[in-house]
Amino acid sequence: MIRFENASVTYPGGVQALKDVTLEFGEGEFVVIVGLSGAGKSTLIRAVNGLVPLTSGRCLVGETEVDTDDKRALRALRAEVGMIFQSHNLVKRTTVLNNVLMGRLHRTSLWRTLLGLYTKEDIELAMQALERVEIVEKAYVRASNLSGGQQQRVGIARALAQNPTVVLADEPTASLDPPTSHLVMRDLKRICRELNITMLVNLHFLDLARAYADRIVGLRDGHLVYDGPGEDADETVFRDIYGRSLTADDVLESEASL
Repeated sequence: MIRFENASVTYPGGVQALKDVTLEFGEGEFVVIVGLSGAGKSTLIRAVNGLVPLTSGRCLVGETEVDTDDKRALRALRAEVGMIFQSHNLVKRTTVLNNVLMGRLHRTSLWRTLLGLYTKEDIELAMQALERVEIVEKAYVRASNLSGGQQQRVGIARALAQNPTVVLADEPTASLDPPTSHLVMRDLKRICRELNITMLVNLHFLDLARAYADRIVGLRDGHLVYDGPGEDADETVFRDIYGRSLTADDVLESEASL
């Protein structure tokens, strides 16, 4: 379970990214967070693993409060929380397998990390993660030789290699074409179901959110303005979240084959 209690974030310069947000996410939920750029989507999910500290209020993962001042506790928390980045954040000059093994860093001793001496168990976990996203045949290929969609799958596998209880995905379909975007979202939802992982996904495209979310959370100017089932989020709801009429940029072009 993840719980926000009256959570607020104010960045240096006075920008308020979250304003007194109270939310709770249950085990195994697949939640999509939507809103305009600057609405607080990324701030919300990055508060879960302490990448963004709260200015006031609390965030708890299970029974553990996210405390950015307690470095040891924060490291332990981040071992349980996988992160999938918009820009993939891969080391392009090394292999896919080595990138996925980086998901084991929180559970690997420093000397093994420095020497690249991962255990057989770590390597097996990494290969299983690659199998789960159906890209195991690329294990020994340099990450720079992969397409954008393949690189995102490596990013997903790296998060899974942590054996996380929570996965955060920050705009995982950004810059991907429509078919690949659907494949990535299908992978994420399938993994959520198979592993019973709580998954929070930031998206811009409203049709993707409605198609895949168990639950949609809408943010507007840092405020929580919608929290409900994905199938109930119609165009009126999205207009309330966005504060304007929807445009073609708010939806992903659908593919007849999908």
